[in-house]
Amino acid sequence: MTTDEIKKLIESNIESAQVMVTGEGGMFDTTVISDKFDGLSAVKKQQMVYAAVNSQITSGDIHALSIKAYTPEEWQTASKLQIG
Repeated sequence: MTTDEIKKLIESNIESAQVMVTGEGGMFDTTVISDKFDGLSAVKKQQMVYAAVNSQITSGDIHALSIKAYTPEEWQTASKLQIG
């Protein structure tokens, strides 16, 4: 799996998401920013992202996936603090 393929999967499953993916060899880091995360807990946000790539995890195409998920407002704060 490529970073572009993962990015497209997440974008197609989470409306209006801005997605950044890095990694290789089945191990990837993602940052996902979407207003669809508004009002959700960190766990619920991650579950939405996992749902978008679940079949690739099950098949073994993705071995490890680190997820950082933010609303646009949370991303503004995180990027100012250089957390993202």
